[in-house]
Amino acid sequence: MNSKLILVIDDEEPIQKVVRLSLKLEANWQIICASSGLEGIDLAEQHHPDAILLDVMMPEIDGIKTFERLNKNVDTQHIPVILLTAKTGTAEKRLFQKIGVTGVITKPFDPLTLASQIAKLLQWTL
Repeated sequence: MNSKLILVIDDEEPIQKVVRLSLKLEANWQIICASSGLEGIDLAEQHHPDAILLDVMMPEIDGIKTFERLNKNVDTQHIPVILLTAKTGTAEKRLFQKIGVTGVITKPFDPLTLASQIAKLLQWTL
């Protein structure tokens, strides 16, 4: 099993904890967390994670603006981004597809299968 580094950008600490535990137990991936979009952008530039899990609804700058900044930055634009969101209406789905995120995982997610969902979206083996 090859270890991956996942950056979780979510302003809710309980979500960070569940994701960290889930991915560590199911896949033994390394996790770093950011509580805001700006902090997440900084961590992505510093650590070059294998993937980013990004919350859509956050204060300061939301997940969409965070994704756009990551995507415009030559140092981070290659990193696959999966949105974690409760926003799953038709308009949101069209927006997510239009901006080009790698995938979407709906909140609430199943912590027991989160790593499997991520691996499937990224075509990784566990």
